[in-house]
Amino acid sequence: MIITTGEHSAEESVQRAMALSKQSGARFVPRNRMSLTKLAERYGDDDILVILAGGARLHRTGAEPLSFHPSMAFVRGKRLLRGEPDAMLEAAGVRPGDTIIDCTAGLGADSSVFSLGAGPSGRVLALEDSLPLWALLTEGLAYYESSVADYNAALRRIETRHVHHLQALRGMSDKSADVVYFDPMFRHPIMESAAISPLRTFANNEGLSQEAVKEACRVARRSVVLKEKMGSEEFARLGFREARRAHTKIVYGVISLDD
Repeated sequence: MIITTGEHSAEESVQRAMALSKQSGARFVPRNRMSLTKLAERYGDDDILVILAGGARLHRTGAEPLSFHPSMAFVRGKRLLRGEPDAMLEAAGVRPGDTIIDCTAGLGADSSVFSLGAGPSGRVLALEDSLPLWALLTEGLAYYESSVADYNAALRRIETRHVHHLQALRGMSDKSADVVYFDPMFRHPIMESAAISPLRTFANNEGLSQEAVKEACRVARRSVVLKEKMGSEEFARLGFREARRAHTKIVYGVISLDD
């Protein structure tokens, strides 16, 4: 992956790009007004992360660019801040002060809602196996600005790690988190979900393994949660109980550990 800046970059963007390059091990390349196509050709790398004032944008040759944006998570966040419930938080049994591990963070939409639910005294650890997505997520959480200060604060509280969730879970102590959450790419995507299509290009599309669920049950104190489509066979395969929701295509499966 190449890390660069916009064509007319401020010094702050250059410093951020260089710092992320050092953190990730990806190559930093000064833009020098060169097109992204020429950058990809010159350095032989099709993945380019462009550091911008309010976050970043991810490019891959032949694919639609992907920008960090909370999308519907921002709507859910505003509802939470008004005191309304959230189905994911209810399924997981999230409480203020909880430690939550989002094993398949993507662009952090669900992580942001978890961060609001856990509050300032809680901890949300967002794991992402894809290096380009992790880099985009890390920059977005640090620099994206919405119109709601409390939502921005929730983004800043999220910790990110570039790691496969199974490797990360294996290294964690027993009962060291309250909730472990999985949102793997659906085997059969919801085609109407246009926001997910560019994400799928960069994401790890493997299915969830039984070993990962076993490790999650060891690490979690209260619950392990799986997000899937209505009617998915993954719940039965992996031992989750569906938390039924009316009039929705998305369902949460739960393994309760504190019954």
